[in-house]
Amino acid sequence: MAHNNHHHEVNTKNIIFVIFLNFFITIAEVLGGLFANSLSLISDALHNFSDSIAILISYIALRLSRRKSTIQKTFGFKRAEILAALFNASVLIIIIFFLFKEAFIRIFHPHKIDSLLMMVVAIVGLVANIIGVFLLKKDAHHNLNIKSAYLHLIADSLSSIAVVIGSILIKFFNIYIIDPILTIIIGLYILRESYFIVRDTVNILMQSTPEGIDIMEIKCAIESIPEVHNLHHVHIWQMTDKDIHFEGHIDVCEDFRTSEVAIIIKKIEELLTNKFGINHTTIQVEFGTCSDKEIIKTC
Repeated sequence: MAHNNHHHEVNTKNIIFVIFLNFFITIAEVLGGLFANSLSLISDALHNFSDSIAILISYIALRLSRRKSTIQKTFGFKRAEILAALFNASVLIIIIFFLFKEAFIRIFHPHKIDSLLMMVVAIVGLVANIIGVFLLKKDAHHNLNIKSAYLHLIADSLSSIAVVIGSILIKFFNIYIIDPILTIIIGLYILRESYFIVRDTVNILMQSTPEGIDIMEIKCAIESIPEVHNLHHVHIWQMTDKDIHFEGHIDVCEDFRTSEVAIIIKKIEELLTNKFGINHTTIQVEFGTCSDKEIIKTC
């Protein structure tokens, strides 16, 4: 089996620059939104802020992933990014509902908006986001963590384009209602993305079986190995969004020697890695010692 051992070194300087760039956009859009009286600009600022945090989390995760495990933290600090993502998404959901409330008020009572200032700030944000996209593009092809940050920036760019279009409609057609409507649209997008983040992080923290993995399919695949009679007491969980762990008991067909057992375990590991993307495997080998053969041990 061939492996590509080429390691792509992520350019952390680019990530740091993008983080500061996004925080700058956030501050500019918040101030611009307040002075221009544009709620959609503030919503876009919130979107940028959430993505600034997401990129910061990506950077921290990148740094933490390089730290070695310790006696106290045998898994290292891999779950730090999961906890941060959950906190970030939860706070965003709360803020979004406050923005929704203000947006609905403005639909029925539109406020006068400085469309020119709104447009200028949105364009500045758009340009900055495009710069960030280009800075992370190369690393995004080699690192899933950075790819998530890269996709966030693309979404930011699209959000800024929407605000620019809104400012044009306000300036030339006096359609002030477009501002709260854009706020709701951007808010719904953030709400949707935040929901998925909360769902995924909670599933990881609850050690749920990863989405897309069928335990019964794994059972059939492992039991198709001639030396394996039965697979039982299975646990599959994620340590992070990328690390999938498997542990299970196998009942072998005869009393194999230790060297033969090692070969069987190797077969199972390769099967789980190649077919199911599981990269951490723990197998307990048994021969007629366990009477409980249930796939999931319930107690």
